[in-house]
Amino acid sequence: MPSAPTWGHASGAIALAHDRVLTATTRRRLSDTARAGPQPSPGRGSPKFRFTATRLDENSQVAFELPVVDAASLAVWCEVHLGSAVENELFRTGHLTCVIGTRLVDGREVVVRVRPAASRIAACTEVQRRLFESGYPCPQPLAGPAPLGEYEATAESYIADGAMLPDSGRTAEPFAAALAQLVHLAPPPGQVPSFAPAPAWTAWNHDQGGLWPWPDDLDVDLNQVDGPGWIDAAGQAAQQKLREGQDQAVVGHGDWITDNLRWDGNRLLVAYDWDSLIAGSEAVIAGLAAAIYLYPALVTVAETRDFLDAYATARGRPFNPGELQRCWAAGVWTRAFDAKEEHAAGQPVTRLTQDEAHERLRRAGMR
Repeated sequence: MPSAPTWGHASGAIALAHDRVLTATTRRRLSDTARAGPQPSPGRGSPKFRFTATRLDENSQVAFELPVVDAASLAVWCEVHLGSAVENELFRTGHLTCVIGTRLVDGREVVVRVRPAASRIAACTEVQRRLFESGYPCPQPLAGPAPLGEYEATAESYIADGAMLPDSGRTAEPFAAALAQLVHLAPPPGQVPSFAPAPAWTAWNHDQGGLWPWPDDLDVDLNQVDGPGWIDAAGQAAQQKLREGQDQAVVGHGDWITDNLRWDGNRLLVAYDWDSLIAGSEAVIAGLAAAIYLYPALVTVAETRDFLDAYATARGRPFNPGELQRCWAAGVWTRAFDAKEEHAAGQPVTRLTQDEAHERLRRAGMR
């Protein structure tokens, strides 16, 4: 059992997870849109590229557009589901998930997230609710999922404070310990509705056919995109290794990165983007995070190793050799998926190099 760190719900502030705005390079990158004051990072739980994709089989353009939510509809939804009228908007951001910070007449500050309906959101919201009740530093779910026009909305409390990095900077230990505690406190997957379908960057075991799942944010079948061969080979090797595991499933966060975390010293103040919860083995959940936790900065092989060591220490038991290999394989999968998306978008591949893929796969027992 992981030791319990000191968590921090901000006194007098109310917290809310919301979706990160992403560029065509990858789902995880924040928009460079100026923001009025500190805001929670937008999450990656639904398609978010502000990007116009060219279909591979035709010349038409496919624009990924922000859901349109007018002030009157938002006001009605808040009165019905939150019991208070809207006083004013604090901010509005997101892409495909419309994220609206709102001050209510009763004094509460909330974030309303509006996106296409998805059955997995009920599971994400229920786990988030239980984690909040356990004292874990996450936004408090307040309402929803409930229809808002043709979309589905949730409302959660808003926490605006916190630093992007802990005082220890890139050091893995605070990130790993906070994730281990989340996994420890989360209910078993069987106690909540299904999390399917998993976000594409975590979906190594998807059922769509082919190696790569359909991206959340590009209108492209990655399996029809030629090359680079080493990226496809890395993804295939990682998938093969992950299929060897028969580990028990747990609930964890599939997008455990700096954009979604805020810190007070080395204490986690709040974690965001609860639409990115997944059910999977602890090796997969830890391995994904270990490969990406510093995003948008690249996590080195040594930092991934340190994260996995710190996670094992926090949970109170080491990974066995097979689990550890699957940790490394999960990291290869998500980095290779991002690299494939970069290539499909016509951008330089930065998320993974061929040499690093080789070293990570070696540690996964595949080279």
